[in-house]
Amino acid sequence: MKYYSLNNQSPEVSFKEATIKGQAPDKGLYFPKSLPKLDKNWFDDIAGKTNEEIAFDVIQPYAGEDIPEADLRRIVKETIDFPIPLVKVTDNIYSLELFHGPTLAFKDVGARFMSRCLGYFAKKESEKVTVLVATSGDTGGAVANGFYDVDGVDVVILYPSGKVSSVQEKQLTTLGKNITAIEVKGTFDDCQQMVKQAFADTSLTSEKFLTSANSINVARWLPQQFYYFFAYKQWQQKDALPVICVPSGNFGNICAGMLAHISGLPVQHFIAACNANNVVPRFLDNGNYEVRPAVATLSNAMDVGNPSNFVRVLELFNNNFISLKKILSGYTITDEETKATLKQVKKETGYLPDPHGAVGYLALQRYLEEHPGEKGIFLETAHPVKFYDVVEPVINETVPIPDAIQQILPLKKHSVVMDAEYGLLREYLLKN
Repeated sequence: MKYYSLNNQSPEVSFKEATIKGQAPDKGLYFPKSLPKLDKNWFDDIAGKTNEEIAFDVIQPYAGEDIPEADLRRIVKETIDFPIPLVKVTDNIYSLELFHGPTLAFKDVGARFMSRCLGYFAKKESEKVTVLVATSGDTGGAVANGFYDVDGVDVVILYPSGKVSSVQEKQLTTLGKNITAIEVKGTFDDCQQMVKQAFADTSLTSEKFLTSANSINVARWLPQQFYYFFAYKQWQQKDALPVICVPSGNFGNICAGMLAHISGLPVQHFIAACNANNVVPRFLDNGNYEVRPAVATLSNAMDVGNPSNFVRVLELFNNNFISLKKILSGYTITDEETKATLKQVKKETGYLPDPHGAVGYLALQRYLEEHPGEKGIFLETAHPVKFYDVVEPVINETVPIPDAIQQILPLKKHSVVMDAEYGLLREYLLKN
């Protein structure tokens, strides 16, 4: 498989090169040159396949010959060695729980897959690799955990000060060793911009071997397809295709789902559920793509004013607005609506979503009200304990704390505090 830059000013590269580079030299995102297709018989037999078999069949065309079959099967097995259950919430709404991994968030799958791919490639490189990543919440913890103590790889994570939950901050600032957290006095968009400037700085990249672990990296983005295939495997209403609603921030997750659909996965429709940072729902309403500064919300991992991966969504549909509108709808959910949904769903069903899941639930509910007879799945992207400081005052109950979180709460935070200025990041990277 070859990958090309969406800015079309850089040479095509292999999966290995795209993974190591992260972003193309022309600042574009890498995109697969061809989109694999799975035939109908493969889907007819999906119930009899293991998750490892499904994930391998999905990802193998993208890795091509860069990772031998035995190694790729091992990487896949290690990536998804935890359950991803589909749970019934109401008669027509199901939750795909993506929080059963080590950091209790959906980012675990992409981070674990990428860390193992990069670890495999790093063994063949003489130079140490520095993974540079910006996070609005869950990416940081998942990347820190996935790359922790991986030989030949250092990790530098930028996060916006005061704009991630206390549990998320603990997950990315308490590991040490090869993991460094930089606490930026600004927004996630500031962090993301600083990271992009670093990759575009040839005087820096000539001295530091940089790559990214954000969903701009193909090895982080592509394995997110697994969720959607696992959901379909568990979907019982084979005569009614699911509507899938994805809480969306940087749009890597929903883009992976739409890629899976183009590759043959049966899906009725996709919904991008957004908070006040709603550049895509506004675009779907009026055809006008207008970037705005990110604003802070209760669903902080979605606080993205300029979603990097939406350019990939457009590429999937050849930038055809009409084709995109046929398969994708967008909804904007306010903080007050998020709190009301948390309370309502817990009271009426006993199910407790996190704030991002609540945004997804309400957006899906609204779509289903407008399309009677259809049924759907929302992606529950994180365990509610990661946002206990938001959830508990709403439901007036204590969220049970899993052992994985109990262990890190007493640990001391270690971060490098920095103004939102690229020059400061550049100086830090060159000195460390």
